[in-house]
Amino acid sequence: MSAARVIFEDERLLVVDKPAGQPTIPGRGDVREALNVELARARGLRLFVVHRLDLEASGLVVFAKDADAHRVLCAQFEQRRAEKTYLAAVAGMLTGEGVCDVPLKEFGSGRVAPSPEGKPSLTRWRAVRALRGATLLNVSPQTGRRHQIRAHLCALGHAILGDPRYGPAPRPVGGAPRLLLHALSLRVSVDKTYEWGAPPGADFEAALPRI
Repeated sequence: MSAARVIFEDERLLVVDKPAGQPTIPGRGDVREALNVELARARGLRLFVVHRLDLEASGLVVFAKDADAHRVLCAQFEQRRAEKTYLAAVAGMLTGEGVCDVPLKEFGSGRVAPSPEGKPSLTRWRAVRALRGATLLNVSPQTGRRHQIRAHLCALGHAILGDPRYGPAPRPVGGAPRLLLHALSLRVSVDKTYEWGAPPGADFEAALPRI
């Protein structure tokens, strides 16, 4: 079993805190069993995938247990009505808050980068506290592009610590042992409004540069 922790479960929804390094769904070259496969097998039922969390990231992922809940949740994510907040530790110093709205394009390698031909993308950020040579941010993606937060923060010149793909060499950025990106909170509605939170784990905290 993985270190995934169940945050909430009822007859329609399952919310878990995904550990860094475990894929949300099966992919090429995976070294660990995908989260949806593991959870479905343990429960003896089908789980409907609503959204994904990067392999290297940790935090909240919601699955639907029936087709109707899946349809409702997918519509909320597609229409940008699902509210998501992430915690990210980035290289360099940032203060206050800001927005990055650079269009993003996905290339054949799977890498995402700013491009005039890219899709509209919007990420809001707010500085939480200063670290040694870094900053802890609250980040809210307003669109759902692949690797959006990582690509946008890199475009701002403040790549996420531990990122093996985005940011200046040498990578992982800052030598951190894992990507310091964590899905902190999620708010959705299915019959009623739900709001969940999951603080980052010990591996995230241990990798933060000292304040």
